[in-house]
Amino acid sequence: MSRFNDEERRGLYRAIESRRDVRSNFSSTPVADDVLARLLNAAHHAPSVGFMQPWEFIVIRDDEVKRAVFENFDQANKAAAEVYDGERRHLYDELRLAAILEAPLNLCVTCNRSTMRGHGLGRQTMPETPIYSTVCAIQNLWLAARVEGVGVGWVSILETAALRQVLSIPDHIEPVAYLCVGYVEEFRPAPDLETKGWEQRASLVDLLHFDRYGGTDRQRAESLLASLEGDAIGVKED
Repeated sequence: MSRFNDEERRGLYRAIESRRDVRSNFSSTPVADDVLARLLNAAHHAPSVGFMQPWEFIVIRDDEVKRAVFENFDQANKAAAEVYDGERRHLYDELRLAAILEAPLNLCVTCNRSTMRGHGLGRQTMPETPIYSTVCAIQNLWLAARVEGVGVGWVSILETAALRQVLSIPDHIEPVAYLCVGYVEEFRPAPDLETKGWEQRASLVDLLHFDRYGGTDRQRAESLLASLEGDAIGVKED
């Protein structure tokens, strides 16, 4: 049978639901090469438009490189904070937004928009698809990391030109994600940004449209999602 059994399905949905953007409490325990290999292989098996596989991975363990990236983050973070004021600014200043130095492993995931793999299939009408495909690889890696008990945090508060310089990234290669990776003390029951009051998870009912955008029908949406009540992963316990 092509369908996974209930235990396998439950494990997948659990990984999706309990995945977290981890920004603190990393252990100094190194991520072993065999674990890292599995994470990278999971990323490499992501879907990609036209089978272009535009992703590449920079594995960073060197402390000097990490420090240079952290300096980039620190400057960008101070500038980003100026966007907010009042209570929102206070909350921003309290957030832990990166663990570049703390995490034993950093990864930079890049995208080659000009790759000839896939021969341009699917790109003529949607030239953004190399980036979309690379993000699929990142999500694969993130879920595989959760299964392995490894935390991942995505650092987006970085000045791209400075990051290119530190990591010697050529002009035709685009950095998509800078990830902090390592074992963590715990995976918290809810996202940090939700727990700390920065934002709440939107209701899926409010995000559903039927047949066309704007085709909202709350009763229909609630009926569709009713099976999830009391069973967030969609798999009934035996």
